Amino acid sequence: MVIEVSLVIFLYMSLVFIVAQMKKNNSIADIFWGIGFILVAFYSIVQSGEVDLRKMIVCVLVLLWGMRLSHFIMMRNMGKGEDFRYKAWRDTWKFFTVRSFLQIFMLQGLFILIISTPVWFINFSAGGPIGFWDLLGLLIFGVGFFTEVMADYQMTEFKKDPVNQGRIITTGLWSLSRHPNYFGESLVWLGISMYAMSLPHGWYTLISPVVITLLLRFVSGVPLLEKKFQGRQGWTEYKAKTATFIPFVRFF
Repeated sequence: MVIEVSLVIFLYMSLVFIVAQMKKNNSIADIFWGIGFILVAFYSIVQSGEVDLRKMIVCVLVLLWGMRLSHFIMMRNMGKGEDFRYKAWRDTWKFFTVRSFLQIFMLQGLFILIISTPVWFINFSAGGPIGFWDLLGLLIFGVGFFTEVMADYQMTEFKKDPVNQGRIITTGLWSLSRHPNYFGESLVWLGISMYAMSLPHGWYTLISPVVITLLLRFVSGVPLLEKKFQGRQGWTEYKAKTATFIPFVRFF
């Protein structure tokens, strides 16, 4: 089942890569990120040959999360050209096309495979009755999804005001964490992993929230954005008094 899902993701990300080269904009990979998880969810449930309540719930949650995220990123990036991170790589990388394919699109494909582990694991497993772990998963997912949506909404509204140009948002959820949207996304995948806990060897799927959390906190999320924020008005004071990732937790 891993090989099947891997092949689907490879073909999907290869197609996204071709579109990106035609548009000369590698940041469209971010738009298609969420849709990739939806593809995995529906491919695996169809291939499993059976549908139960748990599989349906997980697929609906992935659909809700993926469509919302892809639409948000598309609207945010519309008319702005290539994102600053991808543009920096375009300006500095040798063998740009090959490195883009491997280090952006195939690498994102690998992360889609790993992070979607609970989705295809659940869909390819024999079902069982809904229980405690499923309810806990729905609660955690709900908190994470609400946090991510509200953080993005607050940031969007903040940026709409010309007075805030060049300033740092320090209100709402952003007063509790410097990256509440990323924290919410980690909770989303922790919640989805909970749906696998009642299945044999379901604890393997905890690799999903672990990887997405480490990725956002130490690789592609927090470090890149905080480097961009350096030198902005109020950044030093905001950084000194506000948790980085988990609200109220200063050491992570």
